[in-house]
Amino acid sequence: MEAHLNISAVKQQLAGKRILMTGTTGFLAKVLLEKLIRDVPEISEIYLLIRGNEAHPNSRDRFQHEILHSSIFKTLRNADPVQLGVFCDKKIRCITGEVTEPNFGLTIDEFNRLVGKIDIVVNAAASVNFREELDQALKINALCLLTMTKLVKLAGNIPMIQVSTCYVNGYNRGEMYEENVNPTGKSIPRNELGFYEVQPLIAELQLKIDTLKNEHKGDKKSLSNKLIELGIKEANRYGWNDTYTFTKWMGEQIVMRELQDGTLTIVRPSVIASTLRDPIPGWIEGIKVSDAIVLAYARRKVSFFPAKTDGIVDIIPVDMVANGIVLAMTETFLAPKQQRIYQCCSGSRNPLVVGPFIGYTLGEVRQNYEHYEKLCQHKQPGAFHAINREVFLTAMFCVELMVSFVSRISKLFGARGISKITDALNVTHNLSVIYSFYTSPHYIFHSDKLLALADRLNEADRQMFPVDTKIINWPRYICETHVPSLNKYGMRDRRKVNVPGLNVYADRERRRVRPPGLKKYVLKDNHPAPVMRPSESLKQTQGRYWEHK
Repeated sequence: MEAHLNISAVKQQLAGKRILMTGTTGFLAKVLLEKLIRDVPEISEIYLLIRGNEAHPNSRDRFQHEILHSSIFKTLRNADPVQLGVFCDKKIRCITGEVTEPNFGLTIDEFNRLVGKIDIVVNAAASVNFREELDQALKINALCLLTMTKLVKLAGNIPMIQVSTCYVNGYNRGEMYEENVNPTGKSIPRNELGFYEVQPLIAELQLKIDTLKNEHKGDKKSLSNKLIELGIKEANRYGWNDTYTFTKWMGEQIVMRELQDGTLTIVRPSVIASTLRDPIPGWIEGIKVSDAIVLAYARRKVSFFPAKTDGIVDIIPVDMVANGIVLAMTETFLAPKQQRIYQCCSGSRNPLVVGPFIGYTLGEVRQNYEHYEKLCQHKQPGAFHAINREVFLTAMFCVELMVSFVSRISKLFGARGISKITDALNVTHNLSVIYSFYTSPHYIFHSDKLLALADRLNEADRQMFPVDTKIINWPRYICETHVPSLNKYGMRDRRKVNVPGLNVYADRERRRVRPPGLKKYVLKDNHPAPVMRPSESLKQTQGRYWEHK
Protein backbone atom coordinates (compact mmCIF):
# COMPACT_ATOMS: atom_id res chain seq x y z
CA MET A 1 0.00 0.00 0.00
CA GLU A 2 3.03 2.27 -0.30
CA ALA A 3 2.50 5.30 -2.52
CA HIS A 4 4.95 7.42 -4.51
CA LEU A 5 6.36 10.20 -2.41
CA ASN A 6 5.38 12.99 -4.78
CA ILE A 7 2.03 11.70 -6.04
CA SER A 8 -1.12 11.92 -3.97
CA ALA A 9 -2.53 8.46 -3.34
CA VAL A 10 -5.83 10.12 -2.50
CA LYS A 11 -6.09 11.76 -5.89
CA GLN A 12 -5.00 8.57 -7.66
CA GLN A 13 -7.50 6.31 -5.93
CA LEU A 14 -10.50 8.67 -5.92
CA ALA A 15 -10.04 9.90 -9.49
CA GLY A 16 -13.00 8.80 -11.59
CA LYS A 17 -14.91 7.45 -8.58
CA ARG A 18 -18.63 8.00 -8.03
CA ILE A 19 -19.53 8.73 -4.41
CA LEU A 20 -22.88 8.60 -2.63
CA MET A 21 -22.99 10.88 0.42
CA THR A 22 -25.69 11.31 3.04
CA GLY A 23 -26.06 13.93 5.76
CA THR A 24 -24.78 16.85 3.66
CA THR A 25 -27.19 19.30 5.28
CA GLY A 26 -25.23 18.67 8.49
CA PHE A 27 -22.05 20.23 9.86
CA LEU A 28 -19.44 17.53 9.18
CA ALA A 29 -20.68 16.47 5.75
CA LYS A 30 -20.62 20.08 4.46
CA VAL A 31 -16.94 20.30 5.41
CA LEU A 32 -16.25 16.93 3.78
CA LEU A 33 -18.04 17.92 0.58
CA GLU A 34 -16.13 21.21 0.37
CA LYS A 35 -12.86 19.33 0.93
CA LEU A 36 -13.58 16.88 -1.87
CA ILE A 37 -14.56 19.62 -4.32
CA ARG A 38 -11.50 21.72 -3.47
CA ASP A 39 -8.77 19.11 -3.13
CA VAL A 40 -10.00 16.09 -5.11
CA PRO A 41 -11.66 17.56 -8.21
CA GLU A 42 -10.64 14.40 -10.10
CA ILE A 43 -13.71 12.67 -8.63
CA SER A 44 -16.16 11.65 -11.32
CA GLU A 45 -19.50 12.33 -9.58
CA ILE A 46 -20.88 12.99 -6.11
CA TYR A 47 -24.43 11.83 -5.48
CA LEU A 48 -26.12 13.64 -2.57
CA LEU A 49 -29.15 12.05 -0.93
CA ILE A 50 -31.04 15.04 0.47
CA ARG A 51 -34.42 15.17 2.15
CA GLY A 52 -36.69 17.94 0.96
CA ASN A 53 -38.13 20.37 3.48
CA GLU A 54 -40.94 22.90 3.57
CA ALA A 55 -38.84 25.68 2.06
CA HIS A 56 -37.11 23.48 -0.52
CA PRO A 57 -38.99 20.26 -1.35
CA ASN A 58 -36.61 19.48 -4.21
CA SER A 59 -33.12 18.22 -3.32
CA ARG A 60 -31.37 20.32 -5.97
CA ASP A 61 -33.10 23.42 -4.73
CA ARG A 62 -32.13 22.65 -1.14
CA PHE A 63 -28.55 21.96 -2.21
CA GLN A 64 -28.34 25.34 -3.95
CA HIS A 65 -29.82 27.39 -1.10
CA GLU A 66 -28.81 25.60 2.08
CA ILE A 67 -25.60 23.76 1.26
CA LEU A 68 -23.76 25.46 -1.59
CA HIS A 69 -24.49 28.94 -0.26
CA SER A 70 -23.13 28.09 3.17
CA SER A 71 -20.13 30.21 4.15
CA ILE A 72 -17.99 27.04 4.20
CA PHE A 73 -17.96 27.34 0.38
CA LYS A 74 -17.00 31.02 0.41
CA THR A 75 -13.33 30.27 -0.23
CA LEU A 76 -14.20 28.24 -3.32
CA ARG A 77 -16.64 30.87 -4.56
CA ASN A 78 -14.07 33.62 -4.16
CA ALA A 79 -11.14 31.67 -5.58
CA ASP A 80 -12.75 30.38 -8.78
CA PRO A 81 -16.52 30.77 -9.12
CA VAL A 82 -16.46 29.55 -12.69
CA GLN A 83 -14.77 26.28 -11.76
CA LEU A 84 -17.12 25.78 -8.81
CA GLY A 85 -20.13 26.28 -11.06
CA VAL A 86 -18.78 23.86 -13.66
CA PHE A 87 -18.03 21.23 -10.99
CA CYS A 88 -21.53 21.49 -9.51
CA ASP A 89 -23.21 21.41 -12.92
CA LYS A 90 -21.27 18.41 -14.16
CA LYS A 91 -20.46 16.38 -11.06
CA ILE A 92 -23.02 17.03 -8.30
CA ARG A 93 -26.11 14.83 -8.58
CA CYS A 94 -28.90 15.53 -6.10
CA ILE A 95 -31.40 12.84 -5.15
CA THR A 96 -34.56 13.73 -3.25
CA GLY A 97 -34.97 11.00 -0.67
CA GLU A 98 -35.12 10.04 2.99
CA VAL A 99 -32.62 7.64 4.58
CA THR A 100 -35.21 6.23 7.00
CA GLU A 101 -37.67 5.21 4.26
CA PRO A 102 -37.59 1.87 2.39
CA ASN A 103 -35.30 2.28 -0.62
CA PHE A 104 -34.69 5.85 0.62
CA GLY A 105 -38.20 6.79 -0.48
CA LEU A 106 -37.28 6.08 -4.13
CA THR A 107 -39.19 3.90 -6.52
CA ILE A 108 -37.72 0.46 -7.19
CA ASP A 109 -36.52 1.60 -10.61
CA GLU A 110 -34.92 4.76 -9.16
CA PHE A 111 -33.21 2.74 -6.42
CA ASN A 112 -31.87 0.19 -8.91
CA ARG A 113 -30.54 2.94 -11.18
CA LEU A 114 -28.73 4.45 -8.21
CA VAL A 115 -27.19 1.05 -7.46
CA GLY A 116 -25.50 1.02 -10.86
CA LYS A 117 -24.08 4.54 -10.56
CA ILE A 118 -21.92 4.52 -7.42
CA ASP A 119 -18.52 3.17 -6.37
CA ILE A 120 -18.50 4.02 -2.63
CA VAL A 121 -20.99 5.10 0.06
CA VAL A 122 -20.21 7.63 2.80
CA ASN A 123 -22.96 7.73 5.41
CA ALA A 124 -22.82 10.82 7.61
CA ALA A 125 -26.55 11.04 8.28
CA ALA A 126 -27.45 10.94 11.97
CA SER A 127 -29.61 12.34 14.71
CA VAL A 128 -27.16 13.95 17.14
CA ASN A 129 -29.87 14.82 19.65
CA PHE A 130 -28.79 13.19 22.92
CA ARG A 131 -32.41 13.08 24.08
CA GLU A 132 -34.09 12.06 20.85
CA GLU A 133 -37.31 10.07 20.90
CA LEU A 134 -36.21 6.43 20.82
CA ASP A 135 -38.17 5.46 17.70
CA GLN A 136 -36.64 8.32 15.71
CA ALA A 137 -33.10 7.68 16.97
CA LEU A 138 -33.43 3.99 16.03
CA LYS A 139 -34.60 4.84 12.52
CA ILE A 140 -31.91 7.42 11.76
CA ASN A 141 -28.90 5.97 13.58
CA ALA A 142 -29.47 2.24 13.16
CA LEU A 143 -32.35 0.85 11.08
CA CYS A 144 -31.66 3.00 7.99
CA LEU A 145 -28.36 1.15 7.70
CA LEU A 146 -30.25 -1.94 6.55
CA THR A 147 -31.20 -0.04 3.40
CA MET A 148 -27.71 1.45 3.13
CA THR A 149 -26.02 -1.95 3.29
CA LYS A 150 -28.61 -3.41 0.89
CA LEU A 151 -27.54 -0.81 -1.68
CA VAL A 152 -23.87 -1.54 -1.01
CA LYS A 153 -24.35 -5.27 -1.60
CA LEU A 154 -26.50 -4.83 -4.71
CA ALA A 155 -23.82 -2.52 -6.14
CA GLY A 156 -21.30 -5.36 -5.93
CA ASN A 157 -20.08 -5.04 -2.33
CA ILE A 158 -18.68 -1.59 -2.93
CA PRO A 159 -16.87 0.08 0.00
CA MET A 160 -18.80 1.86 2.73
CA ILE A 161 -17.71 4.51 5.22
CA GLN A 162 -19.94 4.71 8.31
CA VAL A 163 -19.52 7.84 10.46
CA SER A 164 -20.08 6.96 14.12
CA THR A 165 -18.75 8.52 17.35
CA CYS A 166 -16.01 7.72 19.87
CA TYR A 167 -18.69 7.83 22.55
CA VAL A 168 -20.11 4.47 21.50
CA ASN A 169 -17.62 3.41 24.21
CA GLY A 170 -20.38 4.31 26.66
CA TYR A 171 -19.68 3.61 30.33
CA ASN A 172 -16.40 1.84 29.64
CA ARG A 173 -13.34 3.27 31.37
CA GLY A 174 -9.65 3.51 30.66
CA GLU A 175 -7.82 3.33 27.33
CA MET A 176 -10.22 3.11 24.39
CA TYR A 177 -8.72 1.70 21.20
CA GLU A 178 -10.03 1.40 17.64
CA GLU A 179 -11.95 -1.80 18.26
CA ASN A 180 -15.51 -2.96 18.65
CA VAL A 181 -17.01 -1.89 21.97
CA ASN A 182 -18.15 -4.20 24.77
CA PRO A 183 -21.40 -3.13 26.47
CA THR A 184 -21.01 -2.55 30.20
CA GLY A 185 -24.64 -3.13 31.14
CA LYS A 186 -27.13 -5.87 30.36
CA SER A 187 -25.59 -8.68 28.34
CA ILE A 188 -25.95 -8.77 24.54
CA PRO A 189 -24.92 -11.95 22.65
CA ARG A 190 -21.76 -11.65 20.57
CA ASN A 191 -21.19 -13.39 17.25
CA GLU A 192 -18.01 -15.40 16.76
CA LEU A 193 -17.04 -12.91 14.03
CA GLY A 194 -16.87 -10.13 16.63
CA PHE A 195 -20.06 -8.10 16.18
CA TYR A 196 -22.97 -8.14 18.63
CA GLU A 197 -26.35 -9.61 17.68
CA VAL A 198 -28.58 -6.58 18.18
CA GLN A 199 -31.63 -7.80 16.23
CA PRO A 200 -33.37 -9.26 19.34
CA LEU A 201 -32.58 -6.06 21.26
CA ILE A 202 -34.06 -3.90 18.49
CA ALA A 203 -37.18 -6.10 18.35
CA GLU A 204 -37.59 -5.72 22.13
CA LEU A 205 -37.19 -1.93 21.91
CA GLN A 206 -39.69 -1.68 19.07
CA LEU A 207 -42.22 -3.68 21.11
CA LYS A 208 -41.84 -1.20 23.98
CA ILE A 209 -42.17 1.70 21.55
CA ASP A 210 -45.38 0.25 20.09
CA THR A 211 -46.79 -0.25 23.59
CA LEU A 212 -46.18 3.41 24.45
CA LYS A 213 -47.76 4.54 21.18
CA ASN A 214 -50.91 2.54 21.96
CA GLU A 215 -51.04 3.87 25.52
CA HIS A 216 -50.68 7.52 24.51
CA LYS A 217 -52.76 7.76 21.35
CA GLY A 218 -53.83 11.33 20.68
CA ASP A 219 -51.41 12.84 23.19
CA LYS A 220 -48.31 13.76 21.15
CA LYS A 221 -46.57 15.67 23.90
CA SER A 222 -46.96 12.91 26.46
CA LEU A 223 -45.89 10.27 23.93
CA SER A 224 -42.81 12.30 22.98
CA ASN A 225 -41.74 12.62 26.62
CA LYS A 226 -42.29 8.91 27.23
CA LEU A 227 -40.24 7.93 24.17
CA ILE A 228 -37.40 10.20 25.32
CA GLU A 229 -37.52 8.68 28.81
CA LEU A 230 -37.58 5.16 27.36
CA GLY A 231 -34.51 5.90 25.23
CA ILE A 232 -32.51 7.20 28.20
CA LYS A 233 -33.65 4.33 30.43
CA GLU A 234 -32.72 1.63 27.91
CA ALA A 235 -29.42 3.31 27.06
CA ASN A 236 -28.46 3.40 30.74
CA ARG A 237 -29.57 -0.22 31.21
CA TYR A 238 -27.23 -1.49 28.49
CA GLY A 239 -24.28 0.77 29.32
CA TRP A 240 -24.66 4.11 27.53
CA ASN A 241 -25.28 7.63 28.74
CA ASP A 242 -27.82 8.71 26.14
CA THR A 243 -29.99 7.58 23.25
CA TYR A 244 -27.63 8.98 20.63
CA THR A 245 -24.57 6.92 21.60
CA PHE A 246 -26.69 3.84 22.29
CA THR A 247 -28.27 3.83 18.81
CA LYS A 248 -24.98 4.71 17.09
CA TRP A 249 -23.43 1.63 18.72
CA MET A 250 -26.30 -0.48 17.41
CA GLY A 251 -25.70 1.01 13.98
CA GLU A 252 -22.07 -0.16 14.11
CA GLN A 253 -23.17 -3.70 14.87
CA ILE A 254 -25.67 -3.69 11.98
CA VAL A 255 -23.12 -2.62 9.36
CA MET A 256 -20.50 -5.07 10.69
CA ARG A 257 -23.03 -7.90 10.45
CA GLU A 258 -24.43 -6.98 7.04
CA LEU A 259 -21.03 -6.27 5.43
CA GLN A 260 -18.98 -9.01 7.06
CA ASP A 261 -17.72 -10.10 3.60
CA GLY A 262 -17.34 -6.58 2.23
CA THR A 263 -15.26 -3.43 2.64
CA LEU A 264 -16.32 -1.41 5.67
CA THR A 265 -14.67 1.43 7.56
CA ILE A 266 -16.20 2.93 10.69
CA VAL A 267 -14.92 6.43 11.46
CA ARG A 268 -15.46 7.62 15.04
CA PRO A 269 -14.95 11.32 15.78
CA SER A 270 -14.81 12.58 19.37
CA VAL A 271 -16.35 16.01 20.19
CA ILE A 272 -16.31 17.85 16.87
CA ALA A 273 -15.41 21.55 17.00
CA SER A 274 -14.71 24.35 14.53
CA THR A 275 -12.16 24.01 11.73
CA LEU A 276 -8.48 24.23 12.55
CA ARG A 277 -7.42 25.62 9.18
CA ASP A 278 -9.40 24.39 6.11
CA PRO A 279 -10.93 26.08 4.23
CA ILE A 280 -10.79 28.87 6.83
CA PRO A 281 -9.84 28.69 10.52
CA GLY A 282 -12.75 28.58 12.94
CA TRP A 283 -15.71 27.80 10.70
CA ILE A 284 -18.60 26.28 12.59
CA GLU A 285 -22.32 25.91 12.12
CA GLY A 286 -24.54 26.36 15.16
CA ILE A 287 -23.77 25.46 18.76
CA LYS A 288 -22.14 22.09 19.45
CA VAL A 289 -21.70 19.93 22.58
CA SER A 290 -19.35 21.88 24.84
CA ASP A 291 -20.38 25.18 23.26
CA ALA A 292 -23.83 24.97 24.84
CA ILE A 293 -22.21 25.38 28.26
CA VAL A 294 -20.05 28.25 26.97
CA LEU A 295 -23.13 29.99 25.62
CA ALA A 296 -25.07 29.50 28.85
CA TYR A 297 -22.11 30.94 30.78
CA ALA A 298 -21.82 33.89 28.38
CA ARG A 299 -25.52 34.63 28.92
CA ARG A 300 -24.96 34.46 32.69
CA LYS A 301 -27.25 31.44 33.05
CA VAL A 302 -24.62 29.05 34.45
CA SER A 303 -22.05 29.80 37.14
CA PHE A 304 -21.10 26.28 38.24
CA PHE A 305 -21.11 22.88 36.56
CA PRO A 306 -20.05 19.27 37.29
CA ALA A 307 -16.69 18.46 35.70
CA LYS A 308 -13.71 16.22 36.31
CA THR A 309 -11.05 18.89 36.03
CA ASP A 310 -8.13 16.44 35.76
CA GLY A 311 -9.83 14.38 33.03
CA ILE A 312 -9.06 14.53 29.30
CA VAL A 313 -11.68 16.29 27.20
CA ASP A 314 -11.40 15.03 23.64
CA ILE A 315 -11.89 17.79 21.07
CA ILE A 316 -11.29 17.33 17.35
CA PRO A 317 -11.53 20.09 14.69
CA VAL A 318 -14.08 19.20 12.03
CA ASP A 319 -11.65 19.55 9.10
CA MET A 320 -9.40 16.90 10.65
CA VAL A 321 -12.39 14.54 10.82
CA ALA A 322 -13.10 15.22 7.14
CA ASN A 323 -9.43 14.47 6.41
CA GLY A 324 -9.72 11.15 8.24
CA ILE A 325 -12.77 10.19 6.17
CA VAL A 326 -10.95 11.04 2.92
CA LEU A 327 -7.96 8.89 3.92
CA ALA A 328 -10.31 6.05 4.87
CA MET A 329 -12.05 6.32 1.49
CA THR A 330 -8.68 6.05 -0.21
CA GLU A 331 -7.70 2.95 1.74
CA THR A 332 -10.90 1.12 0.82
CA PHE A 333 -9.69 1.05 -2.80
CA LEU A 334 -6.06 0.34 -1.97
CA ALA A 335 -6.86 -2.57 0.36
CA PRO A 336 -10.48 -3.78 -0.06
CA LYS A 337 -12.40 -6.62 1.62
CA GLN A 338 -11.56 -5.59 5.17
CA GLN A 339 -13.40 -4.15 8.17
CA ARG A 340 -11.66 -1.29 9.95
CA ILE A 341 -12.37 1.15 12.78
CA TYR A 342 -10.64 4.52 13.01
CA GLN A 343 -11.00 7.12 15.78
CA CYS A 344 -10.54 10.80 14.97
CA CYS A 345 -9.53 12.15 18.36
CA SER A 346 -6.88 14.01 20.31
CA GLY A 347 -6.91 12.45 23.79
CA SER A 348 -3.92 10.13 23.53
CA ARG A 349 -1.89 12.14 21.04
CA ASN A 350 -2.33 15.73 22.26
CA PRO A 351 -4.35 15.62 25.49
CA LEU A 352 -6.44 18.62 26.54
CA VAL A 353 -7.21 18.54 30.25
CA VAL A 354 -10.70 19.64 31.32
CA GLY A 355 -9.48 22.25 33.82
CA PRO A 356 -7.25 24.20 31.41
CA PHE A 357 -9.87 23.82 28.66
CA ILE A 358 -12.45 25.52 30.87
CA GLY A 359 -9.88 28.13 31.86
CA TYR A 360 -8.92 28.95 28.26
CA THR A 361 -12.51 29.08 27.00
CA LEU A 362 -14.30 30.96 29.76
CA GLY A 363 -11.28 33.18 30.45
CA GLU A 364 -11.32 34.33 26.83
CA VAL A 365 -15.07 35.02 26.96
CA ARG A 366 -14.84 36.92 30.26
CA GLN A 367 -11.76 38.94 29.33
CA ASN A 368 -12.85 39.94 25.82
CA TYR A 369 -16.64 39.94 26.19
CA GLU A 370 -16.88 43.35 24.47
CA HIS A 371 -15.72 41.68 21.24
CA TYR A 372 -18.30 38.90 21.58
CA GLU A 373 -21.47 40.94 21.36
CA LYS A 374 -23.58 38.03 20.04
CA LEU A 375 -22.41 35.58 22.68
CA CYS A 376 -22.40 37.92 25.67
CA GLN A 377 -24.92 40.58 24.59
CA HIS A 378 -22.53 43.31 25.81
CA LYS A 379 -22.52 41.99 29.38
CA GLN A 380 -19.48 40.59 31.16
CA PRO A 381 -20.07 37.07 32.52
CA GLY A 382 -19.32 36.40 36.17
CA ALA A 383 -17.25 33.72 37.84
CA PHE A 384 -17.51 30.04 36.92
CA HIS A 385 -16.74 27.02 39.08
CA ALA A 386 -16.15 23.46 37.88
CA ILE A 387 -16.90 21.14 40.78
CA ASN A 388 -17.09 17.46 41.64
CA ARG A 389 -20.33 15.78 40.56
CA GLU A 390 -21.32 14.77 44.11
CA VAL A 391 -20.64 18.29 45.36
CA PHE A 392 -22.63 19.67 42.42
CA LEU A 393 -25.67 17.54 43.21
CA THR A 394 -25.56 18.56 46.87
CA ALA A 395 -25.16 22.24 45.97
CA MET A 396 -28.05 22.06 43.48
CA PHE A 397 -30.30 20.48 46.09
CA CYS A 398 -29.46 23.12 48.70
CA VAL A 399 -29.78 26.06 46.30
CA GLU A 400 -33.06 24.80 44.85
CA LEU A 401 -34.44 24.30 48.36
CA MET A 402 -33.40 27.82 49.37
CA VAL A 403 -34.77 29.40 46.19
CA SER A 404 -38.06 27.57 46.59
CA PHE A 405 -38.38 28.81 50.18
CA VAL A 406 -37.53 32.42 49.30
CA SER A 407 -39.89 32.36 46.31
CA ARG A 408 -42.79 31.14 48.47
CA ILE A 409 -42.15 33.83 51.09
CA SER A 410 -41.89 36.59 48.50
CA LYS A 411 -45.18 35.54 46.90
CA LEU A 412 -46.93 35.75 50.27
CA PHE A 413 -46.01 39.42 50.35
CA GLY A 414 -47.14 40.07 46.80
CA ALA A 415 -43.74 39.90 45.14
CA ARG A 416 -43.08 38.11 41.82
CA GLY A 417 -40.59 35.66 43.22
CA ILE A 418 -37.04 35.21 41.95
CA SER A 419 -37.66 33.98 38.42
CA LYS A 420 -34.19 34.84 37.05
CA ILE A 421 -32.46 32.64 39.63
CA THR A 422 -34.99 29.88 39.02
CA ASP A 423 -34.42 30.07 35.26
CA ALA A 424 -30.65 29.87 35.77
CA LEU A 425 -31.05 26.82 38.00
CA ASN A 426 -33.25 25.13 35.40
CA VAL A 427 -30.69 25.77 32.67
CA THR A 428 -27.87 24.43 34.87
CA HIS A 429 -29.88 21.33 35.73
CA ASN A 430 -30.88 20.62 32.12
CA LEU A 431 -27.36 21.08 30.81
CA SER A 432 -25.90 18.88 33.54
CA VAL A 433 -28.33 16.07 32.67
CA ILE A 434 -27.33 16.18 29.00
CA TYR A 435 -23.63 17.12 29.05
CA SER A 436 -22.08 16.23 32.43
CA PHE A 437 -21.09 12.82 31.05
CA TYR A 438 -18.84 14.59 28.53
CA THR A 439 -17.32 17.00 31.06
CA SER A 440 -16.39 14.16 33.44
CA PRO A 441 -14.50 11.78 31.14
CA HIS A 442 -13.30 8.42 32.38
CA TYR A 443 -11.42 7.25 29.30
CA ILE A 444 -8.80 8.25 26.74
CA PHE A 445 -9.38 7.65 23.04
CA HIS A 446 -6.57 6.34 20.84
CA SER A 447 -6.04 6.95 17.12
CA ASP A 448 -2.97 4.77 16.47
CA LYS A 449 -4.53 2.99 13.49
CA LEU A 450 -5.59 6.22 11.80
CA LEU A 451 -2.09 7.67 12.24
CA ALA A 452 -0.62 4.46 10.82
CA LEU A 453 -2.91 4.83 7.79
CA ALA A 454 -1.58 8.34 7.19
CA ASP A 455 1.97 7.03 7.48
CA ARG A 456 1.24 4.34 4.84
CA LEU A 457 0.30 7.00 2.32
CA ASN A 458 2.76 9.76 1.49
CA GLU A 459 3.94 13.19 2.51
CA ALA A 460 1.76 14.92 -0.07
CA ASP A 461 -1.37 13.37 1.44
CA ARG A 462 -0.26 14.01 5.02
CA GLN A 463 0.19 17.69 4.19
CA MET A 464 -3.10 18.00 2.32
CA PHE A 465 -5.16 15.81 4.70
CA PRO A 466 -3.57 16.09 8.16
CA VAL A 467 -5.00 13.88 10.92
CA ASP A 468 -2.24 14.12 13.54
CA THR A 469 -3.55 16.34 16.35
CA LYS A 470 0.01 17.09 17.48
CA ILE A 471 -0.20 20.12 15.21
CA ILE A 472 -2.86 21.75 17.42
CA ASN A 473 -1.77 24.45 19.86
CA TRP A 474 -4.72 24.25 22.24
CA PRO A 475 -4.55 27.71 23.90
CA ARG A 476 -4.18 29.40 20.51
CA TYR A 477 -6.89 27.30 18.88
CA ILE A 478 -9.41 27.87 21.69
CA CYS A 479 -8.76 31.56 22.33
CA GLU A 480 -7.90 32.79 18.83
CA THR A 481 -9.92 30.44 16.63
CA HIS A 482 -12.75 28.55 18.31
CA VAL A 483 -14.29 31.11 20.69
CA PRO A 484 -14.26 33.92 18.09
CA SER A 485 -15.89 31.50 15.63
CA LEU A 486 -18.81 30.91 18.01
CA ASN A 487 -19.54 34.63 17.92
CA LYS A 488 -18.94 34.98 14.18
CA TYR A 489 -20.54 31.83 12.78
CA GLY A 490 -22.33 30.00 15.60
CA MET A 491 -24.58 32.96 16.44
CA ARG A 492 -24.96 34.35 12.97
CA ASP A 493 -28.60 34.23 12.01
CA ARG A 494 -32.11 33.86 13.39
CA ARG A 495 -32.56 30.18 14.01
CA LYS A 496 -33.24 28.94 17.51
CA VAL A 497 -30.37 27.09 19.22
CA ASN A 498 -31.26 23.87 21.00
CA VAL A 499 -29.90 24.86 24.39
CA PRO A 500 -32.32 24.08 27.21
CA GLY A 501 -33.73 27.22 28.75
CA LEU A 502 -31.98 29.64 26.40
CA ASN A 503 -33.89 31.67 23.84
CA VAL A 504 -30.98 32.20 21.48
CA TYR A 505 -30.37 31.87 17.77
CA ALA A 506 -27.60 30.43 15.61
CA ASP A 507 -26.29 30.21 12.06
CA ARG A 508 -28.94 29.34 9.50
CA GLU A 509 -27.37 30.33 6.22
CA ARG A 510 -30.48 29.99 4.11
CA ARG A 511 -29.84 33.12 2.10
CA ARG A 512 -30.28 33.72 -1.61
CA VAL A 513 -27.11 34.78 -3.34
CA ARG A 514 -27.71 37.47 -5.96
CA PRO A 515 -25.22 39.13 -8.30
CA PRO A 516 -24.79 42.87 -7.79
CA GLY A 517 -27.67 44.88 -9.23
CA LEU A 518 -30.08 41.96 -9.56
CA LYS A 519 -32.13 42.46 -6.43
CA LYS A 520 -35.36 41.21 -7.98
CA TYR A 521 -34.02 37.99 -9.47
CA VAL A 522 -33.76 34.49 -8.02
CA LEU A 523 -31.82 31.43 -9.09
CA LYS A 524 -33.30 29.21 -11.76
CA ASP A 525 -33.66 25.51 -11.02
CA ASN A 526 -30.66 23.30 -11.71
CA HIS A 527 -28.16 26.14 -11.35
CA PRO A 528 -26.22 26.03 -8.10
CA ALA A 529 -24.55 29.43 -8.17
CA PRO A 530 -24.25 32.56 -10.27
CA VAL A 531 -21.20 32.11 -12.47
CA MET A 532 -20.01 34.80 -14.88
CA ARG A 533 -17.82 33.42 -17.64
CA PRO A 534 -14.94 35.66 -18.75
CA SER A 535 -16.59 36.34 -22.13
CA GLU A 536 -20.04 37.16 -20.71
CA SER A 537 -21.70 40.34 -19.64
CA LEU A 538 -23.74 40.60 -16.47
CA LYS A 539 -26.91 40.59 -18.57
CA GLN A 540 -25.92 37.32 -20.26
CA THR A 541 -25.19 35.75 -16.91
CA GLN A 542 -28.60 36.90 -15.73
CA GLY A 543 -30.30 35.08 -18.60
CA ARG A 544 -28.56 31.78 -17.93
CA TYR A 545 -28.88 31.67 -14.16
CA TRP A 546 -31.69 33.95 -13.02
CA GLU A 547 -35.37 34.47 -13.53
CA HIS A 548 -37.45 37.50 -12.63
CA LYS A 549 -39.78 37.35 -9.62
